[in-house]
Amino acid sequence: MFKFMSKKGITFTLSAVLMMGSLVGCGAKTETKDAASATPAATAAASVKPSETPKTELSGTVTASGSSALLPLVKQAATEFMEKNPKVTVNVTAGGSGTGIKNVADGTSDIGNSDVEPAAEYKDKGLVDHQVAIAPFALIVNKDVKVDNVTKQQAADIYTGKITNWKEVGGNDAKIVLVHRPDSSGSRTLVKQIILDGKEFTKDGITQENSGAMKTAVVGQSGSIGYVDTPYIDDTVKALKIDGVAFSEENIKNGTYKLFGVEHMYTKGEATGAAKAFIDYISSKDFQGKQVRELKFLPADLLKK
Repeated sequence: MFKFMSKKGITFTLSAVLMMGSLVGCGAKTETKDAASATPAATAAASVKPSETPKTELSGTVTASGSSALLPLVKQAATEFMEKNPKVTVNVTAGGSGTGIKNVADGTSDIGNSDVEPAAEYKDKGLVDHQVAIAPFALIVNKDVKVDNVTKQQAADIYTGKITNWKEVGGNDAKIVLVHRPDSSGSRTLVKQIILDGKEFTKDGITQENSGAMKTAVVGQSGSIGYVDTPYIDDTVKALKIDGVAFSEENIKNGTYKLFGVEHMYTKGEATGAAKAFIDYISSKDFQGKQVRELKFLPADLLKK
């Protein structure tokens, strides 16, 4: 019964087999196509990490006030920082270290720039210290003064009013004209601490509001003496040696030159947002290693090495 099959039966069987093969082939081809088309989407999905969020562009306004000694450094940093972050505005003003500390404590400024540490009245205000540079200071005189060096004691006697004529320290017979900074000045505080050993300045003389005005006054007044941080010194004035030692990085490092200040940028609480980014920029290795020195300051970590 099964041994023989008609020609018609064979033909039908072959047709059925071919049809089944064709259907299987179509199904396989469709499945392969679907798999291939799904691969790019799956790959893209796999490349996205849910935990990653796009970085937002830095924006906002930062206000920094205080030390006029630190002003050249902060202004340069602000210019560069705003170029790199066009949606941030950094407003920098002077006014003196005391003003900067008061402003940041009161919330008037985001950053208070200072040559000195805060007075005792600010110790509980939550101020956070960011040390950004070291500034050498110098006693400067009008170029007609025929003195190149004073001892620390002579400098103290000049600024307390005991010495009033340049001939008393080896110069010409000429009156010494004192140029002061106001009480809010960090520069004044440094000179009082380091040169005067805490004694009070004489009230004789004239007072200038900032370091730039101090230098201008010394340039324009015969027989005058003042004090500025070294970024303000140029060939229009003469910087005096103190105890025979000139200001220099090496003399500050070896301890023979004492008249310098650590420059601070204070924030109320930990810095955040654009203010933090700005301080981080000034503190960066690149800015400390290049711009700080070019502006005649010294890196903040100089004495820590």
